[in-house]
Amino acid sequence: MDKKNHDGMSAFVPGTSIGIRHISSAQLESLGVDEVAFIKPMMTENGEAYAIHAADGSPMAIASNVPLAIAAIIQNEMLPKLVH
Repeated sequence: MDKKNHDGMSAFVPGTSIGIRHISSAQLESLGVDEVAFIKPMMTENGEAYAIHAADGSPMAIASNVPLAIAAIIQNEMLPKLVH
């Protein structure tokens, strides 16, 4: 069930589902995209590192270890989540 908000965008209606591949930036923002950051292990030319991404997948930073990544996220008033 889609209802339109004042901007003409489909608004989330509790008790319904959203096709995650078809979610708009405005809908992501309403779900807290600016409040959550993900930590994902990665390999660099210098060895293992940890990428920090916004909930929408945008790269934000790279940290040398998980505690540093968590600290950076918390310092920016976001919630850290690990991705394996």
